[in-house]
Amino acid sequence: MTIQRPRLLLIDSYDSFTFNLAALCRRAIPDCYIHIIYNDQLSIDELIPLLKHFSAIIIGPGPGRPDCAEDIGIVKDIWKLSEQDLLPIFGVCLGLQSLVIEHDGRLGRLEIVKHGQVSEIIHTGKDIFTNLNELTAVRYHSLYVEPCSKEIETLAWADDGAENGIVLMAGKHRTRPFWGVQYHPESVLTDDGGLHILRNFWELAQEWSKERGRQISSYNTSAMEIIGHPWPHLESRQPPSYAPSASSVLTSVIEKPGASIIAICEMLGVNDHQSPFILLDSAANPGRFSIVASLLPTSPQILYSVGDSSVTLTRGKTVTCDPLIGQDIWSWISRFMQDAEAKDGCPDVPFWGGLVGMLSYELGVHSLNVPLRPDRMNSNPYQDVNLVYVERSLVLDHTTGRLYIQSLLADDYEWISNMSQRLYSLCASSTMTAPHTECAPACINLPDRSRYIAKIQTAQDFLRSGDSYELCLTAHTQVSVPRSLSTWDRYKVLRQKNPAPYSAYLRLHPTTFLSSSPERFLSYTRPPNSLCQLRPIKGTIRKAPGIDRASAEEALRGSPKEVAENLMIVDLIRHDLHGVVGQDVDVKQFCGIEEYETVWQMVSVIEGCLPSGSRRKDVGWEVLKHSLPPGSMTGAPKKRSVEILQSLEDEDRSCYSGVFGYWCVGGGGDWSVAIRSCFKHDSEPREEDPDVENWVIGAGGAITALSLPEAEWDEMLLKLQSVLGAFGASKPRV
Repeated sequence: MTIQRPRLLLIDSYDSFTFNLAALCRRAIPDCYIHIIYNDQLSIDELIPLLKHFSAIIIGPGPGRPDCAEDIGIVKDIWKLSEQDLLPIFGVCLGLQSLVIEHDGRLGRLEIVKHGQVSEIIHTGKDIFTNLNELTAVRYHSLYVEPCSKEIETLAWADDGAENGIVLMAGKHRTRPFWGVQYHPESVLTDDGGLHILRNFWELAQEWSKERGRQISSYNTSAMEIIGHPWPHLESRQPPSYAPSASSVLTSVIEKPGASIIAICEMLGVNDHQSPFILLDSAANPGRFSIVASLLPTSPQILYSVGDSSVTLTRGKTVTCDPLIGQDIWSWISRFMQDAEAKDGCPDVPFWGGLVGMLSYELGVHSLNVPLRPDRMNSNPYQDVNLVYVERSLVLDHTTGRLYIQSLLADDYEWISNMSQRLYSLCASSTMTAPHTECAPACINLPDRSRYIAKIQTAQDFLRSGDSYELCLTAHTQVSVPRSLSTWDRYKVLRQKNPAPYSAYLRLHPTTFLSSSPERFLSYTRPPNSLCQLRPIKGTIRKAPGIDRASAEEALRGSPKEVAENLMIVDLIRHDLHGVVGQDVDVKQFCGIEEYETVWQMVSVIEGCLPSGSRRKDVGWEVLKHSLPPGSMTGAPKKRSVEILQSLEDEDRSCYSGVFGYWCVGGGGDWSVAIRSCFKHDSEPREEDPDVENWVIGAGGAITALSLPEAEWDEMLLKLQSVLGAFGASKPRV
């Protein structure tokens, strides 16, 4: 007789921790299937006939209120199932709140909200807490519930003392198989008790079903058509290691050339400002490799704006449009890179050639199915995708001193030989060119201070109402400056004043982008077995006399606000990774203190990979698609937070808060968050003063319930300083 595997239905209320909860359920019930649906995907009448296929329901957390129909969807109806349709249910956070208020409970607001806060959970030691001693867990809530009828039995609580008093943390229905917890068992900082209670729930659910004689029906085709595949649904196709047409990378190595990356760029013609240019620059530790493209006049440039029905492909003066028929821009680029696949490059070099450029913040917003501003089609001067296919490149390894000359073009030995000779000559005569620092006075237009502070206060209203745990509010500073300094010289000034591991000079019409970013977003190794790593930064302290590692750690890790900000993004990123690669996600470092050129940073490291044996080549690209916009630049839950930010912020973020980096033809990739950066767009036809350049600098901060509006304004100004130095203004004037 075939033993049927348990099948769970997880109802997602558009949260950013859902896949973390699914992964925890898989650990608690290792052989189970988990199917995930949104709370508004089906009506209750459509769902009820399908419940016979499931052993239990998990109701996940989510933004909003349990008494708001738009927020809670069909969850409110789940608790009213008839006896014949009844099955065990476990609710988390919003799930518990819905359970209580649908049984005559009271909903209220905490005096002091608990977002990313760790609390001791006091419990009865019975039911789902059987054989569990001490429990500490992460809380993400500003609302609370109180049972007002005898139907709900209290199982656990937190004692918040003078802040909130006693707060319900877990409960059960006395006669129906319903349980719920207010805290988040799936959070990375919830201890093993999170796993323990889910195992206890499953034992109680099995006992209840056995006593009732409840039988599970086989999952058939009709159910599959409505509910879909279980999570994780990973493609089973096994492509060959290399496509038959994969070309070989030609490589030559110069040992310790001695030439600076600045001198190399100037040798390659960076001062010809009519031509595109690409530099990804590891200008400071912990960056290691700097990449310079030696572009051809015909190097393909890929341009796309959200809403376009085709991709614009330019090769010099030739412009073609490729219709997006039956695919999105992500699939189009994936297909492009599949055709460009190459092999035999030096394994020590992360980039052999491939796509380099920028992806805007709004591209990620669109991927979340959040509407963009209705007027952007008329006022949008930039592209949401701006990538160039690089066939010839130079890569400098700052650790070993080696310089790699690479080409993807067949029989391109003559170019490699000529480039080697030019570089040897440069090394023999190279001197570091000092940046031209005579910056003409710039006109700096800061965001309106009172308006920005008012937005912070509005953001905190959303936090208190349960709509978000954290909102990364930003604003643009406009800088007008005479064209007395070239964009390249301006980059050299920025590089000198604020050296950073993920610096960049990208001159890709219609946008010029200068970066001194400290934050790597996502890197992924070459297949097979690609390892995806994300490194969110939340928490920064500037170096100063007396600020050593120990004092930086005390200031950052000792701050509940800073740790809570980092924790929320770590949990969000875990969710994003679990959604693509499945179970294998691990937090390698939580709130580690890392030393950078001018600051100490609090950095977490999250890694994930597909199951062993998988050879899918675009997994990194898929993770990038599902992780944008960067969680460190939105807040959590991501979709609702982005919707709120769209209403709070006055303009598109454009390049700022997007990502820049590369996807190598060997399958690896590396993308950084576009912060501590500035950009300008070339308008056509030119209407502005031809003697003036208009630059944009984005800055902001993560608004939490613990934020002080005045302090957040000061933090935003502090972040501006690192970039304003490139315009001759080290401190913004208010």
